[in-house]
Amino acid sequence: MTFAGLFRRAAPEALKHQRKVAILGAAGGIGQPLALLMKLNPLVSSLSLYDIANTPGVAADVSHANTRAEVVGYAGDEQLGEALKGADVVIIPAGVPRKPGMTRDDLFNINAGIVKSLCTAIAKHCPEAVINMISNPVNSTVPIAAEVFKKANMYDPKKLFGVTTLDVVRARTFYAAKKGLSVEDVDVPVVGGHAGVTILPLFSQATPKATLTDEEIDALTKRTQDGGTEVVQAKAGKGSATLSMAYAGALFAESCLKGLNGESGVVECSYVASTVTDLPFFSSKVRLGKNGVEEVLGLGALSEYEKKALEAMKPELKSSIQKGIDFANQN
Repeated sequence: MTFAGLFRRAAPEALKHQRKVAILGAAGGIGQPLALLMKLNPLVSSLSLYDIANTPGVAADVSHANTRAEVVGYAGDEQLGEALKGADVVIIPAGVPRKPGMTRDDLFNINAGIVKSLCTAIAKHCPEAVINMISNPVNSTVPIAAEVFKKANMYDPKKLFGVTTLDVVRARTFYAAKKGLSVEDVDVPVVGGHAGVTILPLFSQATPKATLTDEEIDALTKRTQDGGTEVVQAKAGKGSATLSMAYAGALFAESCLKGLNGESGVVECSYVASTVTDLPFFSSKVRLGKNGVEEVLGLGALSEYEKKALEAMKPELKSSIQKGIDFANQN
């Protein structure tokens, strides 16, 4: 799958659907390019852009692109409900990047609080929407969202997704470059979570199949896990992966829209409520449809390297999940 489809005319039957997409955090580093990419997607008929400030300007700018979607910008707590009303897909890149002197716990508490308040509003104003969670740490923010929806009696595990597509995008890019393959034809499943060692690309299942040495597999795995750090270092600490994350977020949102529209055979990796392992949330391939998750697919055959990595990640992923649950229930 490539992003080229977003720039072509959609099939006439796809345009019959009126689909509203809301982006929460639309004035930020991820939100702005994501807003542009969703404006370019012919499956979107209405684009709602929300942030605490500056969104009307972003909306005015993006709205001038001559594509189907009508764009409205909303700012401030008092406009959040209107921004969400009638949304089919809600994408949440809201949050703050880590700043000098800020601990990981500081960052967690800020972003977790933002996610909790936004999900409380979603439960009230568009409880049927499909949720695409980008706000980090995804391993914890998805469990936070689940707890918020449970308290509101609005939890549907089929409609809550942690967006791990950037890990897939990176694995495809790095694998294709290493083996001299056409990147548009490459696929690499990525399972587990969305941080560090919890990210596990399954190069044994990559297509097209290419021979990798043990050293290459280890190097590609670590590069996929450390892709975010690679970008932060390249930006000399003055930014993180915003553009590639927006691209990945737009890819996943497009697949959600295709599923909602009844297109068959839409499969993506995503961090969802799962029984694939003994953990309550886990990223693996899922089949998307009119109700969100139609089926959570199994892991398939794993190499010995992948089996060891899977077992090694579980304690950290379990801890991150519990941290999110505890935050939602204690605050």
